[in-house]
Amino acid sequence: MDKKLDQLIETLLDVKSKMDQLDDKVTQIEKRLNGLGKVDSIEHRVTSNQIDITDIKEALERMEELQNEKIESILKGVVESIDNKNTRQINTIQKRLDSHLLMMGRMEEDVLILKEEKDR
Repeated sequence: MDKKLDQLIETLLDVKSKMDQLDDKVTQIEKRLNGLGKVDSIEHRVTSNQIDITDIKEALERMEELQNEKIESILKGVVESIDNKNTRQINTIQKRLDSHLLMMGRMEEDVLILKEEKDR
């Protein structure tokens, strides 16, 4: 009885996975059809309105330039932010090293003073 239930569950899980795959394929097909609809729409506008292809090309180039400018400004901001953060961290490390060096110098002086007192 347990074996049959296990087989039934496995079969149901297999059916579910197949349905998920089918759903993914249907979604992909819908996306492709939407893309084709957009292409058809552009072609219709080109033929019915007699839009010049160079106008479309120029519009796409302007869009690309705007995107490139936006990406460039975002990257500059990120680089500046990282640079500022690194500079702050380096300054903190340098201050810590300076304080440790100062402490070591004081300890050396104390050791030398103790040696001199011992030698007397």
